[in-house]
Amino acid sequence: MADIAEPAGLGLPRINVQGLFMPAAIVSVVMMIIIPLPTVLLDTLMAFNLILSLLILLNVLYTQKATDFSIFPTVLLVVTVFSLALNVSSTRLILTRGARFDGRMIRAFASFVVGSGGTEGLVVGFIIFIVIIAVQAIVITKGASRVSEVAARFTLDAMGPKQMAIEAEYNAGAITEEEANQKRREIQMESDFYGSMDGASKFISGNVVVGILITVINIVGGFIVGIAIHGESASDAIANYISLSVGDGLLSQLPSLLVSTAVGVIVTRAASAGAPLDEQITKQFSRDRRIYWISAGVLLFLAVLPGFPWYVLVPMAALIAFYAWTLRRKALKPSFAEAEAKAKEKQKAETDDAALSPVVPLDPLSLELGYGLIPLVDKDKGAELVERIQRLRKEAGLELGLVIPKIRIIDNMRLDSAEYCFKIKGMEVGRAKIRRGYYLCMNPGGVTVDIPGEKTVDPAFGLPATWIAEDKRDEAERAGYTVVDPPSIIATHITEIIRHHAAEILGMQETSKILEALKQDYPSVVEEARKNLSVGEIQKVLQGLLREQVSIRNTVGILEALAEFSVITKNVPFLIEKARQALARQICLQYADEETRTIRVLTINQALETEILNSQVETPSGKIAAMEPAKQKAWIIALSRTLSNAKNAGMIQPVILCAEPTRALVKQSTEREVPDLIVLSVREIVPEVNVLQMGEIRGE
Repeated sequence: MADIAEPAGLGLPRINVQGLFMPAAIVSVVMMIIIPLPTVLLDTLMAFNLILSLLILLNVLYTQKATDFSIFPTVLLVVTVFSLALNVSSTRLILTRGARFDGRMIRAFASFVVGSGGTEGLVVGFIIFIVIIAVQAIVITKGASRVSEVAARFTLDAMGPKQMAIEAEYNAGAITEEEANQKRREIQMESDFYGSMDGASKFISGNVVVGILITVINIVGGFIVGIAIHGESASDAIANYISLSVGDGLLSQLPSLLVSTAVGVIVTRAASAGAPLDEQITKQFSRDRRIYWISAGVLLFLAVLPGFPWYVLVPMAALIAFYAWTLRRKALKPSFAEAEAKAKEKQKAETDDAALSPVVPLDPLSLELGYGLIPLVDKDKGAELVERIQRLRKEAGLELGLVIPKIRIIDNMRLDSAEYCFKIKGMEVGRAKIRRGYYLCMNPGGVTVDIPGEKTVDPAFGLPATWIAEDKRDEAERAGYTVVDPPSIIATHITEIIRHHAAEILGMQETSKILEALKQDYPSVVEEARKNLSVGEIQKVLQGLLREQVSIRNTVGILEALAEFSVITKNVPFLIEKARQALARQICLQYADEETRTIRVLTINQALETEILNSQVETPSGKIAAMEPAKQKAWIIALSRTLSNAKNAGMIQPVILCAEPTRALVKQSTEREVPDLIVLSVREIVPEVNVLQMGEIRGE
């Protein structure tokens, strides 16, 4: 609507008519309670209330997600007040005019909607009114209120993890700042909406109670006014006031029922958002045609039984069978189209062999399954493994600070039926066998009850395990065993593989994407780091951190360290050590006890550490420890013996603490024999973390 303005020069403010409409409408609704309305206006407003409630319900049905109708709680309040104002106005006119009341909407509901006149019509109308009230109060309103309450609580609880996931995507460069802000606004809007709906749903329950009260007041008041004041007989009072009260009650509760249904629909659609309700119903009720064949058969069976209306059941069965047949036709069309497309593709491949590129790109990550494991990724059977893999990509990305590429899942007929194989860039890095229908049972320690089954080894950690049948699962869990299903076994194995091979996953292209994403918010940091270092050199530093299980999520801190020390040297091992020191707090907290913030460490004898340092030699890839074979063997034996004693003493994750110049040499000299050894330098220990020495490694 256009603004109405005074002529220029008068200095009067412009009036926004559209801005005045809602306040005027709300004030008018409140004034309706005080000022008597003519019956023509009352009929108009009642018709408007009915169609407004219908519009609200239709709007909810065609809304893709609940937050698209974010003003619904406010609308619910206004509509409730409007309906109550109409109730008050109609009560005033019914009691004051009695038989002279000429409100067409109420009289129509008092006669036509009920379906009969006289005493029978009054009884039927009153029963219908009670049924509507009961359905609305006990079924719809109570259920919607409970769903609103639960949705509000769970939405609020989920806000933190959702916001953390957005931050992780943003920090990893998967989304832009604008997209991140939009997602944050959507989460906040969703929380506000369900919080408002938790309270707004109480308006409907209150409206139901008031509707009952107003109808009772109309009936009692009608008797008093008709008999005591107007001098009417009891039969006339019943015919006039009770009839009009029932009509008024039905007319007021029908819009309320529509709004209650809208409340129930909008708060129960959280799990199925993304498309209008009619599309979701069509899609989800046409997944399996077998249910319609079975239903048609049941109807035909009922039709042949004596006493059942075959003339109703047989046509209904025919319609359902016809719908099942159309679903079969729809299911076959994609198959034919797919077969035709494959045939055309094959023909094109045969005629264009010469034009094909000799280079076939490799998948960054791929999971190959034997044919017996294909049901784990079958959408019709739940696709459990696909969901687990999607989750592990997000979790591993948050842990490592690395965007994990999509994992391509393919079948491989060369594998055993129960075997799977995981590859990175086409090279196998993990393989294991799964027993379908069985669970992997592992002893976390301290369990003495023996569970019969097939002995095996956990593919992820190499721990002793047992395959047990499904009927033994509860028994094993009660005994204290850790029981894992096949999809979790594969997902855990893949997670460990990704964690140990993260450095191989981070290529130059991925590094370039990380730098481009950071450049939008930290241009100075990226430019300073790139002044003296190439993308490849930065990639090598990040790979060096990932190789020792250090998360690169704080990429800004890493680049700041590289920008500072790359002026001195471009030596990658040196820069890796400086990057580790920039992440000192993160590394310390990774291995420290959560409660006491204490790191339990093993130190190296001063003479042995000096011997390792003196054995270093310069190579094209950096300095390495090159001790004599006998001394190297003695060093590994001493290390293994000390680690074993520490584990026996309860040190779950032994950490080696040494001087800064020796750290990289100690790690490099033990990679083959003890690949998962954790080695920290003194410069990586932050002041707020305590260090507790648990032993010393001696060379003698």
